[in-house]
Amino acid sequence: MKLFITGIGTDVGKTIAAAIVTEALQADYWKPVQAGDLDNSDSDKVKKLVSNKKTVFHNNSYALQTPASPHLSAKIDDVIINLKNITEPATQNHLVIEGAGGLLVPLNDTDTIANIIQPDYKVIIVSRHYLGSINHTLLTTEAAKHRGLNIAGIIFNGGEVPSSEEIILQKTGLKMIGRIDNEPYFNAGVIKYYADILMDSLLKL
Repeated sequence: MKLFITGIGTDVGKTIAAAIVTEALQADYWKPVQAGDLDNSDSDKVKKLVSNKKTVFHNNSYALQTPASPHLSAKIDDVIINLKNITEPATQNHLVIEGAGGLLVPLNDTDTIANIIQPDYKVIIVSRHYLGSINHTLLTTEAAKHRGLNIAGIIFNGGEVPSSEEIILQKTGLKMIGRIDNEPYFNAGVIKYYADILMDSLLKL
């Protein structure tokens, strides 16, 4: 199983969700495009949070220096992101792929993060509640469906907001895979706790 983790925007908890899914499935992890923060990249963060011994962490296809949209970061680095160079790592294990920002984050003049997603990937949308998040979640879902992507479901990140969650699930027709509550911190123990909770739902995808 190949699961692509995307968010409705930046800083919605995509990396935490990716760590939980990776731990639950003891999957391999791959972040195709990393823009900035190379000394503490998303791959590094997930590596610190995952405690199983089976997960293999695969190298970024592009590791860019500037913390910005990948298209701009690549331009500053004098690099052109080419989809042909974004090659899925070979593995017999489950694979968790983490996007950068949302689906329509540009990689270059023509391609976005959505263009990385292959037909056999199942997309998990991470949604975090804030004013405007219903619209952002519905837009993300509509963009994914428009592109024919296979959406596995939604992980809600943050405190429960039933009114928002009900309307999102009703309008999208998607299932809720699980919720990550607001936590004072995330470490390997907390990630394992959520991994155990979400494991059954993930295995049924």
